[in-house]
Amino acid sequence: MIAPKLTTEDLGDHKLSPLAEVISVGQIVDVPAVLLEYQKDWIGIRSPLKVGEKSRRIGLTWAEAADNVLVAASSRPAGGMNVYYLGYNQDMTVEYIQACAMWARAFNYAAGEIEEGIWPDEDPDKHIKTYTIAFPSGFRIVALTSRPSNLRGRQGVVVIDEAAFHQDLAELLKAALALLIWGGEVHVISTHDGTDNPFNELIEEIRAGKRKGKLFRCTFREAVAQGLYRRVCLRKGIPWTAEDEAAWVQDVYDFYGDAAEEELDCVPSQGGGAYLSLALLEQRSSREVPVQRLAYPQGYETTAEHLRLADSLSWCERELLPLLEAIPRDLRSFYGMDFGRSGDLSVIVPLLQEQDLRRRQPFQVELRNVPFKQQEQILFFIVDRLPMFLGGANDARGNGQAIAEAAAVRYGHTRIEQVMLTEGWYRDNMPPFKAGLEDGTLYDLPADKDTIDDYRALKVIKGVPRVPDSRTTEKGGGKRHGDAAVAGVLAYAASRNPAAPIEYTAAPPRADRWAEADRDDQPGGWNGAW
Repeated sequence: MIAPKLTTEDLGDHKLSPLAEVISVGQIVDVPAVLLEYQKDWIGIRSPLKVGEKSRRIGLTWAEAADNVLVAASSRPAGGMNVYYLGYNQDMTVEYIQACAMWARAFNYAAGEIEEGIWPDEDPDKHIKTYTIAFPSGFRIVALTSRPSNLRGRQGVVVIDEAAFHQDLAELLKAALALLIWGGEVHVISTHDGTDNPFNELIEEIRAGKRKGKLFRCTFREAVAQGLYRRVCLRKGIPWTAEDEAAWVQDVYDFYGDAAEEELDCVPSQGGGAYLSLALLEQRSSREVPVQRLAYPQGYETTAEHLRLADSLSWCERELLPLLEAIPRDLRSFYGMDFGRSGDLSVIVPLLQEQDLRRRQPFQVELRNVPFKQQEQILFFIVDRLPMFLGGANDARGNGQAIAEAAAVRYGHTRIEQVMLTEGWYRDNMPPFKAGLEDGTLYDLPADKDTIDDYRALKVIKGVPRVPDSRTTEKGGGKRHGDAAVAGVLAYAASRNPAAPIEYTAAPPRADRWAEADRDDQPGGWNGAW
């Protein structure tokens, strides 16, 4: 039962908005409030950006639909706006638009029937199905079955439902937040899908004060405490008892099993498929570790080779030599190199082993569009100057095999591993690498956004942590394919299987040898064998 709308005459001097009239009927009329307390709290938040992390099936989208109808049905002076709802599949979109139609009837607002339509896209194969309810106010609610590429330039309220499960939430948020310039609102609602999901990152940015916005949180137990099960009983027409409520809650938690913390308690799991958490990477990174980048323009390879080699040698002496000379000479060293030429990067990661066997990076080198011979030159420049060098691992796929083989010839096949990055190699080497980060035996990764993004690109695919086929974009616009992460894992793998150090007795300096030979009482002196 829905109580009739209240008027200002009914309330005397107390002025209520249409929304307040609806959510307050339980306090004035002897029937349960239409919305539960947490639902009231959510729609009572007025902010350009509000984000709700929630449990499954607590009716937050249903309450959002009530707010959206009131906004779209209001005139412009009263704050009316268009509402654009974005769900990640058609079923939830239909469910939402039906809830809006129900609320419009309940509020006794005149509204058109639900209209199905097509929102044209730049790609004719990606036209977007829409559901629209129009109001006499001139505003409308438009529910979309997928992310529209032309959301930019619109004005109104944007509702992103189950945001963590949208295909490209980061880009969707950019488009939606652009509406705030003209006075719109963005409402983001979702259960969690891992700590490394853009939805959780958005929450953390707001909590850290890096982004303005209001946060809302409601777990399943909090919803039950505020009447969720009582409402279930009311809808089913069954009596409520505390014992039945406790049993019902337990059944729900049993159903979700190990996923209950994330699905019901608003606790994001460690990565939505991501292998390394952001928290772990930040803990093991250091701003003292520089990333040296060298990039050449397209067509640079046509320059005469001797000029190119002189150019890169000058860069090595200027940028890398001071870093190499600063490394203590009593540390064992290793390296890993992921190879790329015209598309992906080449990344070289030197790794130092301390006396306590912990490993750390002194610096990192990234090469973009650097010709083969110069890459070999730069790698040799680094390795020749590493102290007590014991081993390296090169990505030997494709053209990388040439540099891997050259390194093996120069430093010994027992010291250089030429790695084919197969699923089996990832399966064997990723867990020790992660364990090294977790227990602190591996530390001092560069505190560099592109590098951290590379490590975060590692995903668990069919049970094996590895770099997926998709690529990311760095700040300068270049593409990355987890290159720094692959080089880092290669370096760590090399350090776990070092070649035996070469034992030798140092020869005395040349002048000392002549002095020894000149003594008459020494065998082999001038007065001896000579």
